[in-house]
Amino acid sequence: MQKSYNGLSLPQGGEAIQYAGGKYQVPDHPIIPFIEGDGTGRDIWQASRRVFDAAVEKAYGGRRSVKWFEIFAGEKAFQQFATWLPDDSVSAARDLRISIKGPLTTPVGGGIRSLNVALRQILDLYTCVRPVKYYQGVPSPVKHPEKLNVVIFRENTEDVYAGIEFKQGTPEAKKIIDFLNDDMLKGTKKRIREDSGVGIKPISITGTKRLVRYAIKYALENGRKSVTLMHKGNIQKFTEGAFREWGYEVATQEFRQQTVTETESWILGNLEANPKLTVEENAALIEPGLAFGSDDFRAELYRSVKGVIDSIGETHGKGKWKQKLLINDRIADSIFQQVVTRPDEYSVLAAPNLNGDYISDACAAQVGGLGIAPGANVGDGYAVFEATHGTAPKYADKDVINPGSVMLSGAMMFEFLGWSEAAKLIETALEKTILQKYVTYDFERQMPGATKAKTSEFATRIIENMASAG
Repeated sequence: MQKSYNGLSLPQGGEAIQYAGGKYQVPDHPIIPFIEGDGTGRDIWQASRRVFDAAVEKAYGGRRSVKWFEIFAGEKAFQQFATWLPDDSVSAARDLRISIKGPLTTPVGGGIRSLNVALRQILDLYTCVRPVKYYQGVPSPVKHPEKLNVVIFRENTEDVYAGIEFKQGTPEAKKIIDFLNDDMLKGTKKRIREDSGVGIKPISITGTKRLVRYAIKYALENGRKSVTLMHKGNIQKFTEGAFREWGYEVATQEFRQQTVTETESWILGNLEANPKLTVEENAALIEPGLAFGSDDFRAELYRSVKGVIDSIGETHGKGKWKQKLLINDRIADSIFQQVVTRPDEYSVLAAPNLNGDYISDACAAQVGGLGIAPGANVGDGYAVFEATHGTAPKYADKDVINPGSVMLSGAMMFEFLGWSEAAKLIETALEKTILQKYVTYDFERQMPGATKAKTSEFATRIIENMASAG
């Protein structure tokens, strides 16, 4: 490990977080890199850092502290080092393992397409974790926002975010269109229009299984009731359909004793309701259109039903399956309306990159928006916690933006480090401040009788509420 990065020496009295055997070793005074962020990032980071330090001091009375270390990305990096993402910043994030960042500008005019995507790919932060739950007092567009309490696991490194695309009219686009039309689609009625831009959507066994594995482990460790695989496999059979299949393989092959699939629960439930049920009768109950299927389809379904009964009847039958983690799947367009109409039926969602991006923000809108939505990008041995919203440059340095996203991302980070007392203090004090109707402008305009606070004032009130906590 280097002694300095980007010309700055590591802080005295701090130690690097270590990682071995799949576990983090967190010292009492860890060095944690931070990226201030662009635009409003400056205001929200300053406010959030004060809250973080106050929470750690209140929780541990000086026995623990964070040694913050600034690293650079985005506009500040470009101004100082003539590059949007200095190698030393990446090295520091890698060497020190756990980082936190504000929002970053996406460079315009070439180069890195997205600094956020770049960090995820360089450090192989393959899981984006987005917890979405309601804090009392937050204005919401739905009647019962408290019913939504989900943790979303979004695959972070592939899908359309792999960045493999070719601009319309370029030789590269023509080459791939010609190859597809003249070779891969030859003899079919399918054609790609010559004036198309082309993108590639890779979804792999590796990317899918490690994402779903992470989601299932989280659900088991945190007492969650289900993991739902979100996909558009009815249309994209060999990418998102494969995501669904590979997700079920992880559940049934790696977590067999702890999980039950939705179909398995139906089969076992039917048998418990009527122990004399034949395999064929059971199959007809789980597939109402069975009579209209082909002989091969029926035979395969009968084999599947019998296989479930034979393989897990003893371990999961007689009601035992009700105590297992339920693994199910939902089509993407369906789940968008279900998280509004039936939000309490979902607990953990696992999704490919694009679906996960959409559903994370859609869920956040129900509980107050991105201004209060935390997030983390996690890999094996590395994690970057972050604001989930943009830079809002027109509000930069005006001390008006809601810092909740960074603050709650910091609470996530402390929970991740095992400092749950500090995490709880942040969440509780933030919620208390909102209930006091002392909020930034985005909430104030939706809350009758509220007091509009500056970013810094909101942080100060949170710290005061933290100090008065028992």
